[in-house]
Amino acid sequence: MSKSTTDESGPLLGPADIRELAATLGVRPTKQRGQNFVIDANTVRRIVRTADVRPDDVVVEIGPGLGSLTLALLEAADRVTAVEIDDVLAAALPATVTARLPERADRFALVHSDAMHVTELPGPAPTALVANLPYNVAVPVLLHMLATFPSIDRTLVMVQSEVADRLAARPGNKVYGVPSVKANWYAEVKRAGAIGRNVFWPAPNVDSGLVSLVRRERPVDTTATREEVFAVVDAAFAQRRKTLRAALSGWAGSAAAAEAALVAAGISPQARGEALTVEEFARIAENRQPVENRQTAEKRETEEKRQTAEKQDTAENREAGK
Repeated sequence: MSKSTTDESGPLLGPADIRELAATLGVRPTKQRGQNFVIDANTVRRIVRTADVRPDDVVVEIGPGLGSLTLALLEAADRVTAVEIDDVLAAALPATVTARLPERADRFALVHSDAMHVTELPGPAPTALVANLPYNVAVPVLLHMLATFPSIDRTLVMVQSEVADRLAARPGNKVYGVPSVKANWYAEVKRAGAIGRNVFWPAPNVDSGLVSLVRRERPVDTTATREEVFAVVDAAFAQRRKTLRAALSGWAGSAAAAEAALVAAGISPQARGEALTVEEFARIAENRQPVENRQTAEKRETEEKRQTAEKQDTAENREAGK
């Protein structure tokens, strides 16, 4: 395929290039994989700038599609590794890179795989993650990559606007939830801009937003493991309208055991998950009682309920005997 004739695009893909390439490959974007291809060269350059991609960066890109963002990343970074699940797109991308940026082709690598299954990448360890993530898998893919590749220092992802809001939300915000807390386990998270619908083909029915994640200089200070902390987070938001005493009863073994863990962590049992920071969730995880203590708490709670029921029965019987 020939280079675009517009000077503004240079080696990057413009709208005509995208449609021509898609027609040649017989590609139609599918909702199943959340495919919406970026067709505006200015937008991908803006993404690269916002991502603070540097000349020594090793960038991993998820879902490169036809290569719009890939080419812009290759212009700015030392190396780019793209992870693509689609058979046709994965097969075509290396040729697109060679045709439009031949002098950088040796700096590009392709991994033909589902990003959720990727546990290693070719070449040097990635230092940055930049991606237009499919809307339907954005959060799990993002969290998987951050967990699997601790060398990723900076991340910029384009996601559905509502997902961007959830990722960047702070405690007390109505959209603060599981994605917010888990993303904050790894990084400082913030909104980094909005993206219009008209830069995509096909144009999506939702707005898009950029989210910046800069990995924490120091991990969350806790003796609990990530899995232990995330278990508390999942339990707290599975029933987000309930108090933590009630919402964490299954996780702790009983409501009494949940209350004990919360009190030990310095958190009100009447609080709700949406009010807590990731550090506070970690403290709760640290204070989960051993099994034998939980069993004791359960017995105590059962005995308290029995005694309360007996008192109620006695009071009712007295009332009936009057």
